[in-house]
Amino acid sequence: MLKGGQHTDSRGTLTFNNGFDASLIKRLYTIQNSEKDFIRGWQGHKIEQRWFSAIHGAFEIRLIKIDDWDAPSSASDVFIFRLDSATFDILHVPKGHVSSIRSLTHDAKLLAMSDYLVGEVKDEYRFELNYFDHINRT
Repeated sequence: MLKGGQHTDSRGTLTFNNGFDASLIKRLYTIQNSEKDFIRGWQGHKIEQRWFSAIHGAFEIRLIKIDDWDAPSSASDVFIFRLDSATFDILHVPKGHVSSIRSLTHDAKLLAMSDYLVGEVKDEYRFELNYFDHINRT
């Protein structure tokens, strides 16, 4: 995760992430779940990579590296990240991973960035939320 920062002076606050190289980005969109604590998942890509940053509120994002796209192990390790709009951190999701996204605050909005355009590659994989059942327990 690339840590962001803030600078505040008499003019206001500037939130930044100067360590993020956006040269690979071809597409931007936002995700806003229907309600707080809703979990959107599991979705991922073999070849496409993503970057996420909270632009309003906070999110929990869980990542799993897929070992077999036809029948992934349900006992895979999970990596848990928290993104908050106050810090402008950017989470890189490498190719070969699936994610679940949970809103932690009301009206949270997530910026998603991709290195492929829509339709440029056929690379979307989805698994039922309970497929990795042990991972969804809090």
